[in-house]
Amino acid sequence: MENLKSLGESRRNAVFEALKTAFGAAAHSDFQPISGGVSGAAILGFEVRDRRYVLRVEPERVGLHDVERAYGCMRVAAEAGAAPRVRHADPANGVAIIDFVEGVPLSGYPGGELGLARGLGKLVERVQAAPLFPALGNYPDTIAEMLAALRTSPHVGPADFEACSIGLTRIRSVLRWTPSALVSSHNDPNPRNLLFDGERLWLIDWELGFRNDPMVDVAILATELIESPDAQVVLLETALGVTADAAAVARLEVIKLLTRLFYGCIVLDGLGQHFTPSPGARRALSPAGFRRAVGAGRLTSGAPETAYAFALMSLAAFARETASPRLDEVLRLVG
Repeated sequence: MENLKSLGESRRNAVFEALKTAFGAAAHSDFQPISGGVSGAAILGFEVRDRRYVLRVEPERVGLHDVERAYGCMRVAAEAGAAPRVRHADPANGVAIIDFVEGVPLSGYPGGELGLARGLGKLVERVQAAPLFPALGNYPDTIAEMLAALRTSPHVGPADFEACSIGLTRIRSVLRWTPSALVSSHNDPNPRNLLFDGERLWLIDWELGFRNDPMVDVAILATELIESPDAQVVLLETALGVTADAAAVARLEVIKLLTRLFYGCIVLDGLGQHFTPSPGARRALSPAGFRRAVGAGRLTSGAPETAYAFALMSLAAFARETASPRLDEVLRLVG
């Protein structure tokens, strides 16, 4: 039980109750930390009757309403075959037990990038066909509120804030947002939240699960994983069952920009006012430069400095691309 010592007594008791509810009197192995997430949750692996499971304990800073929403989305997604099976979920205590999925590199997915695009599209389609997740308001409006909260942040300079504000205003003045068209959405299908078991893909970590535009998960995957235009067309058409005409591709481009800004804002908010970056970290990298820095080990996954670099990169990319004259043409197609 060494790895449970960091939890408070009430949380440890909730874990023992969860184990009893899920497995009765069956013995379990020691808990072993599982790395990879950035949510702050304690993620531990263990075995019961030679089968592996994941214990997830939420950080106490996360409110009950948010845990209830996330666990509800996780259960719905599991029933839809998009997330691993949920053995136990107790939002009141922030404790969940989930089937363990042994992941293999996405680079081994059959069919290369086009095959992966098709597989990811089917995964998104499965989520969107599930019963509707809770609504959390209008995504562009939410992003505007998040950006406004950064006006006095020590991490965002006045010029950068102004550039992002202008870019967001340009998009919101044209982009149509239809509440009746919203679907169940993971809203954070980055590579850390995707598992490939050698046969199929799974989504994990549902903290940002809520009802959203059908294009949002597609846009994040197109930004994070599927780079070539041809593969992005396959992803879009498979996920949404639409023809990737000029208007659909333009909408994808605009939603990709919104997700960039969303990520930048949410990461900076998570770092808080008291994080102090090193002097050399204040220069925004390009998306390609950020990937190179992570690949070369100059930035360590999960470290606050890496999160800060990612946020600066996201805001800078949004500001640069929304200032481009090309955005006028894209917005005309969207509108």
